[in-house]
Amino acid sequence: MIKVGIIGATGYSGVELLRLLAKHPDVDLSVITSRAQVGEAVAEFFPNLRGHVDLTFSEPKRDLLAGCDVVFFATPSGTAMNMVPELLDDGVRIIDLSADFRVRDPAQWEKWYGMRHACPKLLDEAIYGLSEINRQAIKSARLVANPGCYATAVLLGFLPLIEEDVVDRERLIADAKSGVSGAGRKAALDLLYCEAGDSLKAYAVAGHRHLPEICQGLAMACGAPVGLTFVPHLIPMLRGIHATLYGKLIRYDIELQECYEIRYRDEPFVDVLPNGAHPDTRSVRGSNVCRIAVYRPQDGETVVVLSVIDNLVKGAAGQAVQNMNIMLDLDEMTGLREIALSP
Repeated sequence: MIKVGIIGATGYSGVELLRLLAKHPDVDLSVITSRAQVGEAVAEFFPNLRGHVDLTFSEPKRDLLAGCDVVFFATPSGTAMNMVPELLDDGVRIIDLSADFRVRDPAQWEKWYGMRHACPKLLDEAIYGLSEINRQAIKSARLVANPGCYATAVLLGFLPLIEEDVVDRERLIADAKSGVSGAGRKAALDLLYCEAGDSLKAYAVAGHRHLPEICQGLAMACGAPVGLTFVPHLIPMLRGIHATLYGKLIRYDIELQECYEIRYRDEPFVDVLPNGAHPDTRSVRGSNVCRIAVYRPQDGETVVVLSVIDNLVKGAAGQAVQNMNIMLDLDEMTGLREIALSP
């Protein structure tokens, strides 16, 4: 059995990790940490885990975590980077759900996250955990940077177009909507029900933290810098991301539907829908699947891609478990075969 620890397990990504790992046939949940809830039973804090998780929260101490095979960080950005070096020295493999190791350029990271990076030397070693482009590198990784939720939906939507040089890479647009769980489990005025309900608003239009991560991923796919306008929105639903992506065609000799079907035909968690389909977030709720549809309206020069994920599963915890499976040479779908919830 794989001994697993979770650091910072009291947020939405943390409880989603617990839900998935509690019934993973190859996992022994060994350490679950929270400084604020030390000594409290995990199943009391999260009643949905009653009968499935019988551990109590403990402090994130190195000696406890050093006995794990894999440790997940489900912490705010700026926490993992202070603990990862010691755990790597102890032989622990790390999957970080925060943004600490996603952006390779330390100056860019510090610009967007407003703090000094504690271990910039590890940025080059960390493998970006989007399995659809980095599966082979993930297999041997010590440290995996789990992608952000917006980044996952946008990258998977754009990748076939970028890889095949179908669109002008300097004129990409991503219009994305996220449920309120994407902001984390915290007290904030704009996330209160009376503030977020019955309303839709854009935010971080001048620049969102996921922007450099998305641009970095797209640049890796095409070997050149990209120009991206990314506008996120908050929508009054609990979970889910819908990304509507736009690109200007520079090639007309490729059949777009076929391009997507070929690119993702061997990917277990990317579902390319048939011509004319419109994916909705309900169709992926609770699952590790990204559903995609591609359009060329009026046979014009614009490509429109629709990409939907559950931000807490394929956009966070599910993708992290997928990465663990790859790292440990398990069936990639183990523990992730859940059918989406409906309604």
